[in-house]
Amino acid sequence: MKIDAQLAATVAMVVDEGSFEAAARRMHVTQSAVSQRIKTLEQQIGRAVVVRSRPVRPTEAGEALVRLARQVALLEHDTVAAFGLGDAAGVDAPRVRVPLAVNADSMATWFLAPLARVARQHPIDVDLHRDDQDYTARMLESGEVMAAVTSEADPVGGSAVTPLGVLEYRAMATADFVQRWFPDGVTAGALARAPFVDFDRRDALQQGWLRARGVDPWQVPRHYVPASHDFSEAVRLGLGWGLIPAPHLSDALVSLGEPRIRVPLYWQQWNLRSPLLDAIAEEVAAEAALVLAPM
Repeated sequence: MKIDAQLAATVAMVVDEGSFEAAARRMHVTQSAVSQRIKTLEQQIGRAVVVRSRPVRPTEAGEALVRLARQVALLEHDTVAAFGLGDAAGVDAPRVRVPLAVNADSMATWFLAPLARVARQHPIDVDLHRDDQDYTARMLESGEVMAAVTSEADPVGGSAVTPLGVLEYRAMATADFVQRWFPDGVTAGALARAPFVDFDRRDALQQGWLRARGVDPWQVPRHYVPASHDFSEAVRLGLGWGLIPAPHLSDALVSLGEPRIRVPLYWQQWNLRSPLLDAIAEEVAAEAALVLAPM
């Protein structure tokens, strides 16, 4: 069976945009044309490729088609670049969407700078997907993204893996917060009563630190602040204590002591020969070497 690249690209666009209507606008065709392309492909392969929900989600077959469409677009970009057509007068190299997965703290502290450098050299549209570093590799496995910053060292689905470094965290609070909640020191009893700031319900960093100090984290009051910069700001404002990534540390905060939490980070990308993906990986690794601690 030969799969039409345009039909696969339509599936990817519908998944990216979340609806048939939005995909039609991006592709400059009618919504009925998008529906017909999806229907044609489903008839060819004998199975559904998307779940018609809000937003639209790919089925297992749809994930394979999205991955195919992204790889075709990437190879097309690399081929045009190899021919030098993008430099010819009046000819624009095709823009390629580059979906990447990254954890919130990396995005807030170091990850955007290397992408900006790549974007100045290549016609790319970066599409960032944010999730906890323990989950970003799942997006790579499904084909939702081309590469990911992840805490997983083992390759996902045969991906290429590059160690980046360690993002270190320290438990911090304001001096006023320490004076109020820890007048006799940062003891297990005081930690059981002092409120902390949590990122979201999937983030286990604060809980891990409390367990290391002999405290059951589920009995401790907490505030949820699901944005990296706002999380650090909440700690600076005295809302609670929290684990702050090393690049966000400031003299305005006081350390609550050991242990330091070390999160090793890795770059995983499709195991596909691509000058564009390699250029992104090179810039990401160079920036990580400047900001992250060595492994």
